[in-house]
Amino acid sequence: MTDLHSLKDGLVVTAFWEAKPDEVDAVQGIVRQFLPQAQREPGVKAFQIHQSTSEPHKFFFYEVFKDEAAFANHQQTDHFKTLIVGQAVPKLAKRERTQHRFV
Repeated sequence: MTDLHSLKDGLVVTAFWEAKPDEVDAVQGIVRQFLPQAQREPGVKAFQIHQSTSEPHKFFFYEVFKDEAAFANHQQTDHFKTLIVGQAVPKLAKRERTQHRFV
């Protein structure tokens, strides 16, 4: 488990997804397959994906990367391109991402 104090110098990326109503189970399966691969990337300090308990079609991603380069590298991995861009994104009704710095 990552020490939360060690995260303070990274780039935080959050994402909010809404799966299409008939695609919730498929999206859940894709992110379960994707998550352990993303967590093992060298520039990843923390990476978690959450599914809403009250609105199961909504997913929240909390990601901390070493720096902007690590985030750029993440988006070039085979598992990101195949599972996220190729499989998950077409099953989404909405996708929002934001980047943050620790204060």
